[in-house]
Amino acid sequence: MIRRAERGDLAAIIRLLADDPLGRLREDARDPVPPAYLAAFEAIDRDSNQLLAVVEEDGLIVGCLQLTFIPGLSRQGMWRGQIESVRVARSHRGRGLGRKIFDWAIAACRARRCGLVQLTTDKSRAEAHAFYAALGFTASHEGLKLTL
Repeated sequence: MIRRAERGDLAAIIRLLADDPLGRLREDARDPVPPAYLAAFEAIDRDSNQLLAVVEEDGLIVGCLQLTFIPGLSRQGMWRGQIESVRVARSHRGRGLGRKIFDWAIAACRARRCGLVQLTTDKSRAEAHAFYAALGFTASHEGLKLTL
């Protein structure tokens, strides 16, 4: 079942984000949850253009994603859906759960009348690139980031 995340899901979400080579370097999965994550969760939860979702199976959080709905003037005022922080628990990979998450996220973007869905992914994630291509995403733009 995919549903809106609740504050009680936060520790499980952070563990998912930290459970890969890049996440281990960027996330802090200590218990109790560090205050910065709590503040971020509250901001996301209050914002109607943000949706933090989890995948729950048998009472366990086994996946997560964040959707941001972005209004824009370009493309005749088109809205975009931005998909971020998609993770599937190691124990649940290879079962089609990633595809279900994306189908759900794309349907949520359609429901919000987004004209396109976009995502970014680290250049080192070759398997993720192949997965996104199989879903129909194209590498149409070059993304850039500036760490502050």
